[in-house]
Amino acid sequence: MTEDKVAMVTGSSRGLGKALAIELAKNGYDIVVNYARSKSAAEETVKEIEALGRKAIMLRANVGDVKKLRAMFEQVKEEFGRLDVFVSNAASGVLRPIMELEESHWDWTMNINAKAMLFGAQEAAKLMDNGGKIIGVSSLGSIRYLENYTTIGVSKAAIESLTRYLAVEFAPKGISVNSVSGGALDTDALKHFPNREELLDDARKNTPAGRMVEIEDMVKTAMFLISDDSNMICGQTIIVDGGRSIVM
Repeated sequence: MTEDKVAMVTGSSRGLGKALAIELAKNGYDIVVNYARSKSAAEETVKEIEALGRKAIMLRANVGDVKKLRAMFEQVKEEFGRLDVFVSNAASGVLRPIMELEESHWDWTMNINAKAMLFGAQEAAKLMDNGGKIIGVSSLGSIRYLENYTTIGVSKAAIESLTRYLAVEFAPKGISVNSVSGGALDTDALKHFPNREELLDDARKNTPAGRMVEIEDMVKTAMFLISDDSNMICGQTIIVDGGRSIVM
């Protein structure tokens, strides 16, 4: 079994997850590419990683299903025998006003966004005998109101709370747990927002730093948290929004 470092990024066939997976590969990690729907997109991610000289395997799983999530980690154990980085990035959600939400909407969103981080972290920790890094991905909807964002916002708040609890219990194992929270990112996910243009316009006009947050900004912050330079950062959610969340 290889002793090269191994990273798993859930939802890594596109967007932020893909960008993180490729950056990790550039930094010497073999990559577990997880996807739920688009096999062709995941295959493209694998090709780009392999072109960098790193190994990549592609595993399909709805991370909100704990049985499938655990089976995926079993495959990682068989293939690599270890895990050094786990990024719980996969996300989904139902965008509706509160009075239109149904129980299934709540369960779907909480399972994929929050439950997957808890049980994914459990499984990841079992493969981190020499310590490791676990990263969650949140958003500003965890701390402020965004229209139609109830289920997602609450699930992201759960991620930030989980980050603190996981960090305390995993620190003695040499495992650091932190999260990265971003402002509005112009990704495929944002296309599902009925008020997408309003959110983007707000980010362009009202971000003190003078520009929107880019995927690269999130990747750089996550990579810092994954690096040894951040070893004493524990249980924190780092907001990457150019200052948007601290102004009216």
